[in-house]
Amino acid sequence: MKWFCVASVLAASLLHVGRTTGDDKAEIVFADFEGSDYGMWQTSGTAFGSGPAKGTLAGQMPVSGFLGQGLVNSFLGGDGPTGKLTSPEFTIERKFVGFLIGGGGYEKQTCMNLLVDGKVVRDATGPNTQGGGSEQLEPAAWDVSDLLGKTARIEIVDDATGGWGHVNVDQIVFTDRRPVGLVKRQSRELVAEKRFLLFPVRTGAAKRNVKLSVDGRAERQFEIELADRDAEWWAPLDVGAWKGKKLVVEVDKLAEDSQALAALKQGDDAVPPGEAYREALRPQLHFSPRRGWLNDPNGLAFYQGQYHVFFQHNPYGWAWGNMHWGHAVGRDLVHWREIGEALYPDSLGPMFSGSAVVDWNNTSGFGRDGKPPLVLFYTAAGNPTVQCLAYSNDGGKTFTKYAHNPVVEQFTPGNRDPKVIWHEPSRRWVMVLYVESPDKKHLIDFLTSSDLKQWTLASQTEGFFECPDLFELPLDGNAGRKKWVLTAASSEYQVGTFDGERFTPETPKLPGHRGRGFYAAQTFSDIPAADGRRIQVGWLQAPSPGMPFNQCLSVPLKLDLVTTPDGPRLTWSPVKELEQLRTGRQVFPAGALEPGQSKKVALQSELLDIAAVIEPAKAAEVVLDVRGVALAYDAAKQELTVNGQRAPAPLVDGKLDLRILVDRTVLEVFANGGLVYVPMPAIVPADNRNFSVSAKGGAARLEKLELHALSSIWE
Repeated sequence: MKWFCVASVLAASLLHVGRTTGDDKAEIVFADFEGSDYGMWQTSGTAFGSGPAKGTLAGQMPVSGFLGQGLVNSFLGGDGPTGKLTSPEFTIERKFVGFLIGGGGYEKQTCMNLLVDGKVVRDATGPNTQGGGSEQLEPAAWDVSDLLGKTARIEIVDDATGGWGHVNVDQIVFTDRRPVGLVKRQSRELVAEKRFLLFPVRTGAAKRNVKLSVDGRAERQFEIELADRDAEWWAPLDVGAWKGKKLVVEVDKLAEDSQALAALKQGDDAVPPGEAYREALRPQLHFSPRRGWLNDPNGLAFYQGQYHVFFQHNPYGWAWGNMHWGHAVGRDLVHWREIGEALYPDSLGPMFSGSAVVDWNNTSGFGRDGKPPLVLFYTAAGNPTVQCLAYSNDGGKTFTKYAHNPVVEQFTPGNRDPKVIWHEPSRRWVMVLYVESPDKKHLIDFLTSSDLKQWTLASQTEGFFECPDLFELPLDGNAGRKKWVLTAASSEYQVGTFDGERFTPETPKLPGHRGRGFYAAQTFSDIPAADGRRIQVGWLQAPSPGMPFNQCLSVPLKLDLVTTPDGPRLTWSPVKELEQLRTGRQVFPAGALEPGQSKKVALQSELLDIAAVIEPAKAAEVVLDVRGVALAYDAAKQELTVNGQRAPAPLVDGKLDLRILVDRTVLEVFANGGLVYVPMPAIVPADNRNFSVSAKGGAARLEKLELHALSSIWE
């Protein structure tokens, strides 16, 4: 069967007959793009290939909104190729032409045209011309009632080569019933009576651009998957600062029958009491946002008796986008309270990653009343991409963006993620910044400043990508033998020296974590000297499908630098404060573990902190089944496997020590005193409360095996 159908002109074609009403004639699906080729349509150029695409093409953002399995998608080979796809002639016999269209929004370049007598009489484009955007196809229609009886063709054009230089089309329908279309610039007025304005969301719905104006001034703009009806969840927007004022919510476009604006409601809470943090896939040991997407931790700092965690946040959707800085605080590195958005996108762009410092000596002049300010450094990811700062004088409750931002102009497109530290020997600030060179090399720039506002480039090093961090650690706990560590998003690192301007490595680039989904980690600044720890938090790419939130952070990790036969190496271990969550203990007696023998126990809790010391002895393999997630140690290879991920873990004095934290969507595994760190996103079966350990190929010995039940950090 061909994928196109044409009435009257192609009498032999197979018509897809739809509904009829009164005098309406049957609806005709002219093209549904479900076949393997273009049939009688003519192609030119290379953008459209030899037949319809089966969804998303290589290098493309996910394409959605099309029907069936196929569509026209001119992203073949990227945005560079061009071409045209032209239908056979047909007679216009219905009042409307309905279709789905997406991709680029360039008139005459990324478009679909209706031609009569060789002239364009109707046209349509996709929605996108700027960075970001979505590959969602959306409904559109032409009223062709004045063209009934005319002979016509449809052409789909890709004549653009830059960003969004492609077009997507599907489901061209001829009908006498006016298709439900999109209406542009829909709005609703209301008075702010409560703290939060709640937007209905349906994950996977078409993305809409929303603008909130107060007294005629645009205050917030964002993209959101508005639910036309039947919201899955509600995204909160804090409007508390404008209580009593008139708000105007404007949406760029909505379906004619959408109930999204009518459904807007207000509430005193971002999430109704009793619902927050109780969802089925809510991590119970790891921080996650009340609502929306989370990625990189930003601005980790200890300030006025609290640990501050800022994070990349999309408050309005389950997926990445709308980059804000979310903000949470806690006093014990375990229990966290989310307090809202610290930084909103502005005219310089969305808020990408960065860091925070306490300006103890008020070098910036931002401090007030003798109190040091908390200063945030972030990337404003517009065009150009620049580095900016904001500061707080009220304990981190509110932040003021510096009036003379940016403080560092663009070096190359995409330079980002400023990590700022105080270098005591030189009495200056240092910024560590990711920069991509014109020849695509990954560079880290080191800049210096005396006041946090004026910055001078001091040096560069090569080989690290995104989200750098630079910190000093004592070797083997000896404060007289400190080394500097340079690391970046992948958690690979080098150990060396730093003189305030230049980092000199003393090791090759070394592997960091050995698991999956741990990225963009950052360490806390300004932890009191009496504590002395270097504490790191990473983004754990652990999805929570079907939930109104997505992703989480690692537990806070204590970093140490230890001497090994191969040189100095980092270790990772959970901070001791997590032990306060322990509520019960199950202990396996020490002794032999015979081959074929499996020691089992029904667990007291879904949340676990497991401590084990195992001597493989004559066993070829020791296997732990932790609530359905497999961990195995291969004694011959001296290799630990966690949920299929392999990590080298040489025995120490013939023994393997393990620490395992088990949450609903992630495990974190530590071996060999933390020399091996294996984070592992995994949705643990909710109904599996079993644990077992067994040996294969010979006897092993359990020296220690303790299972600690844990309470939730949200209780």
